Amino acid sequence: MQENFSLQPFNTFGVDVNAKYFTEVETIDQLKDAIRYSKEHHLSVLFLGGGSNILLTRDFDGLAIKLSLKGISEEDINENEVLVTAKSGENWHEFVLHSLEKNYGGLENLSLIPGNVGTSPMQNIGAYGTEIKDIFVSCTVLDLENLELKTFNLKDCHFGYRDSVFKQEGKGKYVILDVTFRLTKKNHHIKTEYGAIKTELENMGITDPTIQDVSKAVIHIRQSKLPDPKEIGNAGSFFKNPTIPLTQFEDLKQKFENIPGYPNGDMVKVPAGWLIEQCGWKGKQIGNAASHKLQALVIVNATGKATGKEIFDFSTEIIDSVKEKFGIELEREVNII
Repeated sequence: MQENFSLQPFNTFGVDVNAKYFTEVETIDQLKDAIRYSKEHHLSVLFLGGGSNILLTRDFDGLAIKLSLKGISEEDINENEVLVTAKSGENWHEFVLHSLEKNYGGLENLSLIPGNVGTSPMQNIGAYGTEIKDIFVSCTVLDLENLELKTFNLKDCHFGYRDSVFKQEGKGKYVILDVTFRLTKKNHHIKTEYGAIKTELENMGITDPTIQDVSKAVIHIRQSKLPDPKEIGNAGSFFKNPTIPLTQFEDLKQKFENIPGYPNGDMVKVPAGWLIEQCGWKGKQIGNAASHKLQALVIVNATGKATGKEIFDFSTEIIDSVKEKFGIELEREVNII
């Protein structure tokens, strides 16, 4: 247990705030001990994974627990399917690469997403036509009330767009310890119809792609338009893509004929990055915070000296300007602490 501990290395924005207490746990027993300590001393708890989806706006007057549970195991189901279980502290992208090395399919479109395995169900992370819910089987969680282990299956998780039970009614009640995925060993379902994957594969001279080829294409696309948190502080996409009623989209189309939209029944998903760019934010900097020059959806710690509040206030200005111009209220994807 360490006191007045800087959390700057544990959040990808690189915001320098302190936790009153800090500890790192590598086993479930250590985790239980840390939680018992927090209860005995009436301390609030902050769980840290990869630190890629949080914005720390103030010092944390409680116990920050770094979850470093590691390990990957697998169980064959049949000739074509395998269950792969990864503990929460495993780095997500390294887990994807591990699966690809074994020629297990299902994760390739989710390559290079920052963060750890444990947070993947919370956000129902997704990219290029794949979401966690498509390959998710179950996760083991620790109930913070009674410190008992529970299993959540696909139905229990109530997955939605960047959403799950862990962000709604289960928020603050559980810690995810491991996640089990159903992957393919052969007869892989190759998804290349989303984003620029098909174009990227053509540029690579590939016409009959493997899952490894798809992963390489996704990695190249992400690297070309998203900043590396190791080089400039950011948390990836800061806002969710808003979904609006079809009638509202049709009204906006009359005024903004180039507005892109992806219909889903009587609703339409509109790219948040396009909305933000139309309001003049792409590459714009105020103080130490900025919208990235290549992707308006990403807010960056431009100077490395931004406070969490500075970044939060910058995001509020973006939300206000999009609301004023389009009548659409953006929702932050990043968790605000």
